[in-house]
Amino acid sequence: MANTDNATIVKPASKVELKEPNLWKVIILNDDITTMEFVVEVLTDIFDYTDEEATKIVVDIHENGSAVVAVCPYEMAEQKGIEVTLSARQEGYPLEVRIEEDK
Repeated sequence: MANTDNATIVKPASKVELKEPNLWKVIILNDDITTMEFVVEVLTDIFDYTDEEATKIVVDIHENGSAVVAVCPYEMAEQKGIEVTLSARQEGYPLEVRIEEDK
């Protein structure tokens, strides 16, 4: 007869250390062609800012040359950047978005 010993080996639970994902900044750069109204629209539609918040950010972009508009995990930052760029190109604007690691 075959050995039918069905002993189960239990391994002690290993400690899994979870680490928060690195965050990335989404930065919109100023240019001389993209209208402020369009940037306000992008900020309200893609980043869910209110009109008032978006207007303040647009002024900051205009006065300082750029502004951080979001800080989020890499995949989300990349997606937001792509959405902004595609929207701008569809409207004929050269609006530039950068993402940088938030250190």
